[in-house]
Amino acid sequence: MASSLRIEKVDRPVLAQHDSAILDLVFVMDCTGSMGPYIDSAKNNIHAIIQEIVANETSNIRLALIVYRDHPPQDTSFVTHVHDFTTQVNEMKSWLDNYRADGGGDTPEAVADALHDILHLSWRSDATKICVLISDAPPHGLHQENDSFPNGCPADHDPARLVRDIAEQHITLYVVGVEPPIVLYRDFFMALAYITGGQYVPMINAKLLAKVIIGGVREEISLDRLMQDALPDIDREMQRAKEDGIDDKIKAQRLNEIFSAKNLRSKRMKNPHGALSSAATDGYAKCPDMAEMRIQFRKQLETTPNTFAASTLTTLASDINYDLMEDVDVSEDQAARLVQKWQQRNRKTY
Repeated sequence: MASSLRIEKVDRPVLAQHDSAILDLVFVMDCTGSMGPYIDSAKNNIHAIIQEIVANETSNIRLALIVYRDHPPQDTSFVTHVHDFTTQVNEMKSWLDNYRADGGGDTPEAVADALHDILHLSWRSDATKICVLISDAPPHGLHQENDSFPNGCPADHDPARLVRDIAEQHITLYVVGVEPPIVLYRDFFMALAYITGGQYVPMINAKLLAKVIIGGVREEISLDRLMQDALPDIDREMQRAKEDGIDDKIKAQRLNEIFSAKNLRSKRMKNPHGALSSAATDGYAKCPDMAEMRIQFRKQLETTPNTFAASTLTTLASDINYDLMEDVDVSEDQAARLVQKWQQRNRKTY
């Protein structure tokens, strides 16, 4: 039997506090024909997004932008365009102003190429690193239906491998999934985010994009601080969990015991429709590469028909608000994501 947790308790609930937050934030946007409202929302709200983050988190923020379409002959304009980090919000706004939704060709887009580009930005080593991917279509090689590159990205970029490299560099991926087009691929994208310790956020109203970015960023800053404050205890418990041979669910429960004992609390964006699915955590997230994810997708199509009805969209539209809850207990989903963060960041030695 494992030894009991040895944790120094504190007397009162606290939010992990640092003097300032150093934030590197990148937007990765599908720039094909159906994405116009989301591109416009980012353009119109970028100043408000940054102002609110700075006002609440005293953040030292840099911004970057990656936009993508597809490989020729499906799209002949560009595959990806990369704008590396800037401290100037007006420069970010000017980049966004250069793009409009157009083209795309077949159903999949150059998602894998955009993920590859994330790794080559000039990230700061001491920053909280967050990437917000806004998409309504899968990468090549997943579904294969209406896919001009059914075996995957023609540049040989593998999303399953890339997100693990992204996670290893302490970058957290949020996927804003434009529904209903992306519903069939929701669990796949949820797994990509989960591997990095991030979230999948379903969205059918582009007007809420700014709220999601603000809420997600503020939640991740709080979780990053929490991990730093509890890191010695987390390190010890994760090593003990490895010796005990327990699964990720029990690891998350043990981490929550640490946070409870130390009275560490966090912030949490309301995202009930993005709650972790077993298909994402126990299926896609266990796949080492895109070939295995493709097999998983085929199995899911055969065994779990898509039942996301129009009534669900109505519910999603009427009851979702993405409000940020302040000073709350760490949730089960957050603890599960923190397990993933720790494991991927230490995957070469764990």
